[in-house]
Amino acid sequence: MDRKDMDQNDLDPPAPGAIDADQLAKNIAQLIEQGGKAMAAYLKPREAGENRDDMVGEITDVVKTLGQVAEYWMSDPKRTLEAQSSLMKGYMELWAQTMRRLSGEESTPIATPGDKDKRFIHPDWSANPFFDTMKQAYLITANWAERMVRDAESLNDHTKHKADFYVRQLAGAISPSNFVLTNPELFRETLSSNADNLVRGMKMLTEDIEAGGGELKIRQSDASKFEVGKNLALSPGKVIYENDLIQLIQYAPATETVFSIPVLIVPPWINKFYVLDLTPEKSLIKWMVDQGLTVFVISWVNPDGRLAEKSFEDYMRDGILSALDRIEDATGEQRTHAVGYCVGGTLLATTLGYMAAKADDRIKSGTLLTTQIDFTHAGDLKVFVDEDQIAGIERRMKEIGYLDAGKMATAFNMLRANDLVWPYVVNNYLRGRSPFPFDLLYWNSDSTRLPAANHSFYLRNCYLENKLSKGLMTIGNVRIDLGKVNIPIYNLATREDHIAPAKSVFLGSRFFGAPVKFVLAGSGHIAGVINSPLKPKYGYWTGGETNGDLESWLTEAEQHKGSWWTDWLGWVKTMGEERVAARAPGAGKLKPIEDAPGRYVKVRA
Repeated sequence: MDRKDMDQNDLDPPAPGAIDADQLAKNIAQLIEQGGKAMAAYLKPREAGENRDDMVGEITDVVKTLGQVAEYWMSDPKRTLEAQSSLMKGYMELWAQTMRRLSGEESTPIATPGDKDKRFIHPDWSANPFFDTMKQAYLITANWAERMVRDAESLNDHTKHKADFYVRQLAGAISPSNFVLTNPELFRETLSSNADNLVRGMKMLTEDIEAGGGELKIRQSDASKFEVGKNLALSPGKVIYENDLIQLIQYAPATETVFSIPVLIVPPWINKFYVLDLTPEKSLIKWMVDQGLTVFVISWVNPDGRLAEKSFEDYMRDGILSALDRIEDATGEQRTHAVGYCVGGTLLATTLGYMAAKADDRIKSGTLLTTQIDFTHAGDLKVFVDEDQIAGIERRMKEIGYLDAGKMATAFNMLRANDLVWPYVVNNYLRGRSPFPFDLLYWNSDSTRLPAANHSFYLRNCYLENKLSKGLMTIGNVRIDLGKVNIPIYNLATREDHIAPAKSVFLGSRFFGAPVKFVLAGSGHIAGVINSPLKPKYGYWTGGETNGDLESWLTEAEQHKGSWWTDWLGWVKTMGEERVAARAPGAGKLKPIEDAPGRYVKVRA
């Protein structure tokens, strides 16, 4: 809510007599009862011997990491004094500023939130001296803690990165905006409703812990408003092939003639492909079909323990390579444009290296969407990747055969906790309000499990050891050398990506043996990709060689309005515009199994 949308009544305290003492007492009793149910839901799997080590290991790593920061500052009396003085100086300046304000003098805030910080937009955070002082004290403390990490010179880069991440997580958690008594909006709403908001919120908290099997699965959207195949993933098509790992979908044509070369989309297996087909007006798949492309999409299985041994190589063979075989059966075409998204792009790049070594030229061009090839600058996800943490993940996966979907979803949400965690904690559990229906956030919560063998290989070979870009990764006894990949590559990054940072994607451009067209889109990992020309929200940049760094490239790049989709289509057309009669799914050698989007995508974790 913007300030201009707030009624003055929203800013005033409850009128005298508005609080109903009897109703407040009843609601507090219900709150205690619901709190007991929430605690029981949390303890249930732990009493059964589940989830025993996860949190202990995570807390241990946080304490160990932050302990190294404290050790640096406490090991030298001069540094200790410097740290203490820095914090106390901020508090003293705030105290003086508050006293001037209370005496009626003009005063300038000592600490202010960032431009994108939405936690403190309510007028009372500035207008009310109590809440303003509390807000500034919090910001002074949080900024000081981050500075202590940044200036701890003896820490290695990985430890400093982890410490910075943990400090930001802790700072986000203890923000006064997250508590009833220190948030002016929550405080007023609780009094005016006699704590009814907290009763509703505690009920939702219980439901979300139960839905997460003892872990909090924060609802970010009204799930009752969406169903895959009903109002999401609506593009018409057929599943024409399936195996243990994939269903291959061929989409129905929308034009009388189509480009002769088909397109295969390889989505990530860490979530579901229908982000590319959310609704007709947002669907990249529908748009491609409408342009006259024959589109095939891999729909990955949502695996259970039976697929624990499925490896990265299996995902290549039974995924991409198998799909290429079936596309030839369906269309008669021996060559295909391949598009990989996120980790699907990493798998596609690996497959291109494998195919180059085998002299297999069935892929005519490769498109990588927010894909990392080199993981040097892989962002905050690297916080979760070191030998100790991977070993812990592997022990857990060995017990059940896969990484639980909730673990990966939680990690992604933590990357943007102030956007994807705490606003929903406040809205759902403190205000007692159900979130709005939002298709993208529904998809975000529809996460998938990850087979143990595949996930372990990916973490170790990519994030931990960075073997792909170094030419050290081996698949099927073949060393992957991306320098031998000599087909055209379209490499898309998004400027605000927190999963595959633009700097990291940019660096990956230089490892291929053929010319790479690097394009930078606006926004982030999802919104920057799903930016339809029908209603474009963000522009994009194109430029020349990618030999230097991203910042230098951007200074020379040309900015464009609209969607990168049209730029990509123009790039594809440079490789041939021959058209043939449209191909209906099932008209080739492969008969339809079922309607799109198929069964695999509907399995929820």
